Amino acid sequence: MATTSGAGHPLPYDTYREAIERETRRFAETVSGADPTGAVPACPDWTLADLTRHVGALQRWFCTLLTRRVQEPPRSRDVELGLPAHVRAYADWVAAGVPEVSAVLRDTDPHAAMWAWGEDQHARFWARRMLFETLVHRVDAERAVGRETDVDPALAADGVDEFLVNLPYAGLFAPGVSRLRGDGETIAFRCADTGGATGEEWRMRLDPDGFRLLPHTDGDTAYRPDTVTVHGRAADLLLLLYGRRSYQEPDFDVSGEVAVLDRWFAHTAF
Repeated sequence: MATTSGAGHPLPYDTYREAIERETRRFAETVSGADPTGAVPACPDWTLADLTRHVGALQRWFCTLLTRRVQEPPRSRDVELGLPAHVRAYADWVAAGVPEVSAVLRDTDPHAAMWAWGEDQHARFWARRMLFETLVHRVDAERAVGRETDVDPALAADGVDEFLVNLPYAGLFAPGVSRLRGDGETIAFRCADTGGATGEEWRMRLDPDGFRLLPHTDGDTAYRPDTVTVHGRAADLLLLLYGRRSYQEPDFDVSGEVAVLDRWFAHTAF
């Protein structure tokens, strides 16, 4: 069986910091000069200005959490944004925040214990989360303005892992997750890249009391075929999990009981 990435095997911390810098600049460059009132198909009811404000505000909020090393859920999300008065300046505002974001991440001990809404209760959780929030929204922006998109396979595979590891904890802002149940069905997401993500696999099991990511050594299902399997490139799998793609598209090879997949996606809107 292919090795499952699983919790506890993130990329090196500096990889996240450097990738956040690149992705943020690329996002800012994409929206710079674009019509701020333009629609973002991946985010219904949002304009490019809304998306840009979201990315910049979220990064500043995460930096505030990291700087304070919060040890419990914050009671307020108020943070000084320094938001420009005119929406056409939002792209420059996002880009201008890159040095501060980089400095905060550079000065942060990734192993420092702190509160996080997901599984990993350390500062590194927020760097990883910041990267994939930024990366996915960079793709949203590029598609909104009609640009070609690409995602590094190794980053995409790590993004799939990050999503699936933390999804069981996301009920606070994705309430459907708390209602995702089953009778032992398993869903396998498998990378079909020709590059560094080849062989990555994640298997989720739906039980009567919830769902979880299975370790690759799980003996309970070792000799049973998965209920449904989705093969695709890491980048496509990442966008599929985030609701930006459909498993019915030809880029995916699906086998098994698709009704289980339909139930999965009906409850995992993030």
